[in-house]
Amino acid sequence: MTSNEYNTCVDDFSDGIYRFLLKNSHNDELARDLVQDTFMKLWLRRKDVQYKKGKSYLFSTAYHTMIDHFRKHERITKFDGNVHKAGITYDNYSDLKEILDEAVDKLPPVQKSVVLLRDYEGYSYEEIGEIIGLSESQVKVYIYRARLFLKKYIVSPDLVV
Repeated sequence: MTSNEYNTCVDDFSDGIYRFLLKNSHNDELARDLVQDTFMKLWLRRKDVQYKKGKSYLFSTAYHTMIDHFRKHERITKFDGNVHKAGITYDNYSDLKEILDEAVDKLPPVQKSVVLLRDYEGYSYEEIGEIIGLSESQVKVYIYRARLFLKKYIVSPDLVV
């Protein structure tokens, strides 16, 4: 990949990667840091990555960078012994988007990622498989299970105002 092709990748894909990471992390600064780390990794491996595979490489790298960050942070939290779980209340919820965002947050990490890539970013099953490292049929299964969970969560009587 040349420097011009790298710059084109930055222009074309940085917003999508940022949205994907922000939806997963719910932290603006963390998402920006992870985007920067992702593009740094592409720059370091630019000679090994073909321009045609840049999008797939970037999203795959962003996904793995995010997972590595969460694993590292989880270990630090467990080591410090400062695990804090806040209780969630459903009083006066009337916004479906808030409920849906809360439901997406409750999904397992792989299901959350495939749903965000498919429904929020519009990637094909094949592209998601390349990014996450799953077969196309596994991606379909994860999306089906995630959507089933989301459907059950949204129509739960506890959430009805």
